Amino acid sequence: MTIRPIVIHGNPVLHRPAQPVTQFDAELKTLIEDMYETQEASHGVGLAAPQIGVGLRLFTYSFENEDGVPPVGVVINPLLTLGKISTQDPEPETEDEGCLSFPGYSFPLKRAEWVKVSGWDAEGKPLQFEATGWFARVMQHEADHLDGKLYINRLNKKWGAKAKKVAKREDWTHEGHQWTPGVDPDPFGH
Repeated sequence: MTIRPIVIHGNPVLHRPAQPVTQFDAELKTLIEDMYETQEASHGVGLAAPQIGVGLRLFTYSFENEDGVPPVGVVINPLLTLGKISTQDPEPETEDEGCLSFPGYSFPLKRAEWVKVSGWDAEGKPLQFEATGWFARVMQHEADHLDGKLYINRLNKKWGAKAKKVAKREDWTHEGHQWTPGVDPDPFGH
């Protein structure tokens, strides 16, 4: 297993749709193990393959939940069915979201409180489950990465403008930025 560098906003792989996984082989299993290792070292609750520079449709997660779903897993070629998303402004104290590919910052964002997740596991077997609350948020966040979106792309006008200023100030408007968990300082202070 290898801890891989996490690419930062501005890298093209984060801003284009990922390709479906078509082969469930040893190479895929190695990728998944590397993703688990990288996610754990980064203290993340989820990690999508594009975040480590791999343009494939899969993500790992580690999140204790009350939905009867294993707390650690992988979803390959996911399809999400979302519940309704409120049109109210997000609550900064309770709906703050962060991202390993926009490190060190968080912004409030409304998400659906319920999702149905369908996809495949590492063995190529179908899986399906429902997620609620913050677990639903994790599923939506990671699936967005596979569609070439970061959570900052979904922010309302106020918070979106702040995120754009951060990207400009940090010089995250082009390719070439990354950080390696366990090597570089933890941008979230874990």
